[in-house]
Amino acid sequence: MQHRVLVYKVFLATCLLLVGVAARAAALPEFTDLIEKNAPAVVKITTSRTITTQASPFGQSPFDQHDLPPWFPQPSPQERQSGSMGSGFIISEDGYIVTNNHVIDGADEVNVRLHDKREFVAKTIGADPLSDLALLKIEAEDLPKLTFAKADSLKVGQWVVAIGSPFGLDYSASAGIVSAKGRSIGANQSQYVPFIQTDVAINPGNSGGPLFNMDGEVVGINSQIYSRSGGSNGLSFSIPSDVAEEVVAQLKDGGRVERGWLGVMITDVDRDLAISFGLDKPVGALVNDVEPGSPAEKGGLKPSDVIIGFDGEEVIDSGMLPQLVGRVAPGTEVDLTVMRGGKKETLEVTLGEREVQDDVAQSAESKKGNSLDRLGLQIDNIDQRYRERWKLDGGVLVRQVEPNSPAAETGLRPGDVIVQLGYDEVTDVSDYESLAAGLPADKLLPIRFYRRGQPMIRTIRIVTE
Repeated sequence: MQHRVLVYKVFLATCLLLVGVAARAAALPEFTDLIEKNAPAVVKITTSRTITTQASPFGQSPFDQHDLPPWFPQPSPQERQSGSMGSGFIISEDGYIVTNNHVIDGADEVNVRLHDKREFVAKTIGADPLSDLALLKIEAEDLPKLTFAKADSLKVGQWVVAIGSPFGLDYSASAGIVSAKGRSIGANQSQYVPFIQTDVAINPGNSGGPLFNMDGEVVGINSQIYSRSGGSNGLSFSIPSDVAEEVVAQLKDGGRVERGWLGVMITDVDRDLAISFGLDKPVGALVNDVEPGSPAEKGGLKPSDVIIGFDGEEVIDSGMLPQLVGRVAPGTEVDLTVMRGGKKETLEVTLGEREVQDDVAQSAESKKGNSLDRLGLQIDNIDQRYRERWKLDGGVLVRQVEPNSPAAETGLRPGDVIVQLGYDEVTDVSDYESLAAGLPADKLLPIRFYRRGQPMIRTIRIVTE
C-alpha cells in the first residue's frame, strides 16, 4: 500500500513538473512568423563619400604654416574614400525608406540593398539631426512595407524584436523586452526624443532598422546604445514610432522639420529646491536663464520660475520640456503653468521657430561640399544672428564632424561656434584654416567654442598616423 502511494506521489510530481515546463515554454513568444513576414521590408544601407584633407608638402613641420612666407609650397589637397553602414525599412510601396540621420550624414552616395538582393542608389528627401531621422527614396514599385504602431500601445515589459545588419550581417534578428520608456539620454542633439530603452542586442549596423512589437508593427527605430566596447551590453535606445511618424511626414512634405522654440535654459528640480519653491514633490523644469528677445521673455518667463505644465500636460522633469515644445508648430500660443514665489501662475506664450542653422537640419539640396580639414571639420563663417545673439566678434560655425577624427574625440558637434584654436583667436574661415593647417601634431592644445550660447573649453590633439 505504501509502495502504491509512493508511486502515485512520484507520478503526480512528474506530471506537475511537466505541466510547469510546458507552461513556461508556452509563455515564451514565437518570433518565426513575425520575422519571415516583415524581414523583406527591411533594407541594408551603405554610404560612400570623398573626404578632402590638406597635407603639408613637408610632412609634420615644426613651424606653424601660417607663419611661413607666401612663396613656400602650400599644403596640397588629398582625397580619400570613407563610408558607413546601417539599416532602414520601407514605409511605402513606391520606395520611401526610413533610417537614421547619422547613417547617411555627409554621404556623397547612399546605396540601398533590398531583401531580394536588388540594389538602388537612394535620394535623400530630407534629414533631421535633432531626431536622428532621415527619409530616403528609391525608384521602385510594389515593394513590401511596414506600418507604425500607435505610440501608447507599447508597455514596459513587452517583447520586442529588432531586424537589421549588425556588422554587415544582413537580416539578423534579435529580441528582448522594453526596459523603460521616455528616456532622456542627455545629448543635446537627442533632447527632442523620448527614447525607448530595451535590452535587445543592438550593434553597429543595426542603426536605422525597425523595432517591432509582437503584432509586427514598428514601435521604434533603433538609434543608439550605451557601451564602452562599441558592442551591445543590454542598453539600447530606439526612437518612438510617434516621433518618427511626425518627423517623416514633415521631411516628406518639405525636406525639413519645423519645431517650436521657447528660448530658456533649464535644469531639474531636486527635493530641496522643490521645498523652497513651494512644490509638493521635485517636478518641473527650473528656468536658469531666459534668452533676450525670445518667446519666453516676451511671454513673461523669468529666471527661477519652475515650469510645471505645458499646454495642459504636466512637466515631470527638464528633459520632458524640450520634447513637448519641439512637437508644437511655431506660431502656436500655449499655456505655461509656472511656480513663482511659491504661487502658481499661468502664462500665455507664442512659440517661435528653432532656426535651421541652429539645428543644422538640412535637406539634400541644401548640403554643401564635403571638404574636411585635419581636425575632421567642415566649417563656415557665422552670420549676424550668432554675432548678435551670443555677442561674438567672430568665429566659425561647425557644419560637419568626421567620426573618429580629432574634433570628434574632443566632443565637437555640428552647430558649435569655434572662437579660439590653440592660443589664437578665430575670427573667420580664412583665419581658422591658417591656424588649423599649422597646428603641431601630438600636442594637446586648447580649443574654445560656444554651444547654444554657452562658452566651453576643451583640448584637441592631432595624432601622427
